Amino acid sequence: MADLDFLISEFQESALPALTPREIELPRVSRKATVVIGVRRAGKTFLLYQEIRRLLESGIDRRDVLYANFEDDRIHPATPDLLARLLETFYRVNPAARRRTAYLFLDEIQMVPGWPRFVRRVLDTENVRVYLTGSSAKMLHADVATELRGRGLAVEVFPFSFSESNAAAGLEPPATMPPGPKLRSEIERRLLTYLDVGGFPEVQTMALVERVQTLQDYVEIVLLRDVVERHRIENTLAARAFARALLQSPARRFTVNKIHADLRSRGLQVSKDTLHALLQHFQDAYLLFTAPIFSKSVRARATNPRKVYVIDPGLAWAMSHVTAVDTGARLENVVFLQLRREHGRLLQGEIAYYLTASGREVDFVVGDLFEQRAGRLVQACTTLADPATRAREVVALTEAMAETGVTRAEVVTLHEEETIDTDEGAIRVVPAWRWLLEGRSRKAGTGSPVLRVRVKGKPPRRRRTGAESFLRVERL
Repeated sequence: MADLDFLISEFQESALPALTPREIELPRVSRKATVVIGVRRAGKTFLLYQEIRRLLESGIDRRDVLYANFEDDRIHPATPDLLARLLETFYRVNPAARRRTAYLFLDEIQMVPGWPRFVRRVLDTENVRVYLTGSSAKMLHADVATELRGRGLAVEVFPFSFSESNAAAGLEPPATMPPGPKLRSEIERRLLTYLDVGGFPEVQTMALVERVQTLQDYVEIVLLRDVVERHRIENTLAARAFARALLQSPARRFTVNKIHADLRSRGLQVSKDTLHALLQHFQDAYLLFTAPIFSKSVRARATNPRKVYVIDPGLAWAMSHVTAVDTGARLENVVFLQLRREHGRLLQGEIAYYLTASGREVDFVVGDLFEQRAGRLVQACTTLADPATRAREVVALTEAMAETGVTRAEVVTLHEEETIDTDEGAIRVVPAWRWLLEGRSRKAGTGSPVLRVRVKGKPPRRRRTGAESFLRVERL
């Protein structure tokens, strides 16, 4: 194991790397650890660097900052006492940090056994701010929520959003809406590129072959490190085949039973229970997400097909067949990811798909599944130019608006923009580039659409999801 004094001084003497600013603000709450979670290679480490740079620019002494990456092979094996020894070494090098505030940035902390106990102890006994990263959602559901006992605030980090990928390419956001024709054309071109390339920072400027190989390698690393090794999966062949089947089918409904039958027909021996467990592991590792049907019934959500969405549209493209070009599916995938960024994991912001009483589908309903309150209806469609497609999308939304009480809905397209008035309310047709860029202000709580809901016999009230007030309930 490398000398801990050396690792501490190495960081102190190293220049912070150049980075693309992320549209993610880390919470700073006294006596709570900030826990950054997300898929590997999404930029969690660079988000820590961004926060370190902010602290230094605010006047914090760099000697009061400790950064350690626990995937560094020089500090393996990571024994349970590693964190305590590291902190004491840090205080020995800079005793003044103990009197002031020490800023601890602990990267890939899940590699160290017993880390939650250490974090709780230092939060209780030391004058510190703690920032953690991890590559598994288990850090939220099991460790942060349970072992940290309310002492952690989790922040999800995804690959670059559309606007972040534009920034990485040097394209400034438009100062006003709508932008001029030249800038609009450039933004529209960038959107098509984003649907192919995605948002993983490392691949933004890679050539096609290198990009596809790198993204496929990402999948393999996640499968091996965050699924197979972490959960001691023995049937690695089935895990790879199951993951590939899901990653090749973004925005489509699936059932474990159907995929199980398909894998068995190929000669792969695997149980349904194993596939159900693998599906949860894939989601824990932020490789993909699933959206249930919008229903209060737990049984209905369990028995109806779910829809699958991949962590990144470029990853879905890289894992698909060479001849598979489904722009509409990747557009819908991008819309899901933006909704997830805006609404997070809050109960009032759960994302599901909706089936009307006549069987028509709306891609996304955002709301509270348990209370059956819908706050937002969104369709994703490449174009409404075809009359049959237009009628299908509008009728589905109109029926859903009538059944849920939502009086405004959205259709996200590639290029079209208009407002369609119906008996149930207004449907806004908006180009994806604009809708995605507007997502920045919606998440910040400004410029967000107000969605009115019919409620009989109840006084007016306002429901909120996090920082955004997205649902206004009115007596109509």
